[in-house]
Amino acid sequence: MTDQLLAAAERFALTLSQYGLQRMTARVMAALLFTQQPTMTAGEISEQLGVSSGAMSGALKTLISLGMIEKVPAPGSRREHFRFRDGAWATLMSQQNAVLALMTDAADDGIEVAGEQTPAGRRLEEMRDFYGYMLREMPGLIDRWQRTRNP
Repeated sequence: MTDQLLAAAERFALTLSQYGLQRMTARVMAALLFTQQPTMTAGEISEQLGVSSGAMSGALKTLISLGMIEKVPAPGSRREHFRFRDGAWATLMSQQNAVLALMTDAADDGIEVAGEQTPAGRRLEEMRDFYGYMLREMPGLIDRWQRTRNP
C-alpha cells in the first residue's frame, strides 16, 4: 500500500474511533477497506499496522460479527484470508434497526413513567417519534439505495 493510502486509511480509522469504534477495530477495518489486494491475512494486516496478530484478533471477530468483513477461502494457502464484504454498509445500517427499535421502546417506557403531559414526557415523545420514523423509513431507504446500485 502506498504511503498516501496508508495515511488516508489511518485518518479514516481515526474518524471511526472518534465516533465510538474501538481504535484497533477501526484500524483493521480501514486496512481491509483501503487495501488494493482482494484479500489479506491476519499476518499481513498486523504487519501493515505494526501490531501483533493477537492484538487484532478481537477486531477481526468484531468486524465479522458486524457483517463488515468475511473470511474467504484462499486456494493453496493454510492461512485465513479476510476481505471487506460487498454490501457491508447496507448490512451495517440494517443492523441499526434493532437500535432504533430499542430507542423507541425506551422512549415509550419513559413516557409511561414520566407522563405524557410533562416536560420529560414531551421530550421523550419527540425521541419516540424520531426513532419510530427512522425505524419505519430505514428499510425502504436501504432498498432504494440497493436498487440504484443494482438496477
